[in-house]
Amino acid sequence: MNEAWWLLIGAGMMEIVGVIGIKRVAENNNWTNNLILIGGFIISFQLLLGALETIPLSTAYAVWTGIGTVGAAVVGMTFFKESNSLLRIVCIAGVIGCVIGLKLIG
Repeated sequence: MNEAWWLLIGAGMMEIVGVIGIKRVAENNNWTNNLILIGGFIISFQLLLGALETIPLSTAYAVWTGIGTVGAAVVGMTFFKESNSLLRIVCIAGVIGCVIGLKLIG
């Protein structure tokens, strides 16, 4: 995997941090939670910009949002007591499969 893909994975992970920040701000709007929200997304966008220098837009955006979607769902189930039904887990697996497919063909 080349550097651009590592940047894209990092961008997706930082998107998860930003989403956690959104949830935390919704629960308690303070400077720390706003810093997590804003910092997570700023770093995510910067890493995404770097990845877009090499990876096609359609592939990079789909992978980035896929990582964020799966990450937010897993964080929600793990830390925020959201549903972890079998159907939800199957859907998450579907997103992961699609992201892997895009990596393999893109």
